[in-house]
Amino acid sequence: MEMRQLKTFKAVAERGGFTRAAEELGYAQSSVTAQIQALEEELDTLLFDRLGKRIVLTEAGKRLLVYATELLRMHDEAIDRVRSYAEPRGKLTIGSPESIAAFRLTDVILTYKRKYPQVNLVVKPGLCLEMSHLVRSGEIDVAFTMLQKPLVEPDMHLETLVWEKMALVAAPDHPLARLERVEASDLIDQSFLHTEAGCSYRSSFELALRKHGVVPKGEEFWSIEAIKNGVYAGLGIALLPMITVREELLSGKLVRLNWDDQECRVCTQMIYHRDKWLSPALKAWIDLVRQRAQSWGGEG
Repeated sequence: MEMRQLKTFKAVAERGGFTRAAEELGYAQSSVTAQIQALEEELDTLLFDRLGKRIVLTEAGKRLLVYATELLRMHDEAIDRVRSYAEPRGKLTIGSPESIAAFRLTDVILTYKRKYPQVNLVVKPGLCLEMSHLVRSGEIDVAFTMLQKPLVEPDMHLETLVWEKMALVAAPDHPLARLERVEASDLIDQSFLHTEAGCSYRSSFELALRKHGVVPKGEEFWSIEAIKNGVYAGLGIALLPMITVREELLSGKLVRLNWDDQECRVCTQMIYHRDKWLSPALKAWIDLVRQRAQSWGGEG
């Protein structure tokens, strides 16, 4: 097996197709097909089931993916350790939920790219509860989570960066916007615009409401921007991190309801594996995040 073949195999498995893998790797599709066929011939087993236009990993393919991921990680680490770089370079993969990536990391990424242009940054979206698994599997190098309680994982380095304040927001002409204080009873018949199931602050919000006998109902949206636009259009109200609605509150496009949301504050953490070698690129990223996080504060 060649590292090139394993990298191609991993790309096909993660992208779910030969065409997408070819686009990512910059190969012709025929080259990707040839590499996978050569790998299957060497191992004397099928790695993918071809189901019409779809391909899925066979059991043998699933087992190989575990080893391929680790071998590629060790390959990259060996290169980084042996070479002596004047500045960080290579690939750095970051896992983050949308709220952190868009409203906390954008400025960090911009500064990092200006200082270290030889590093290829890849930001992968995902749910907070998935991040430790992705770090553990080696799919990402460093991750960010936003949870009601700080994550506890013995094999992870976990660093609390900031406790995020939350805001229950509505359109300026929403009936609740006229109330001096919003009680749980005022929310019984309200329509809520939710983030996807599994989102930490959605779960904590629903738990807080259920303590008061309120079962939240409403629609689920795919992004924070879609939720904000829906709230502005009058589709309902939403609980979001303050950092994600700061500009809309300042401009008056949205209003913050006077509701006791302290139970729903969330903790932003940076995590990476305790046993992971800190390459120059990763160490530079961690140092920059720590520096910027000092000025974040909980208001956003």
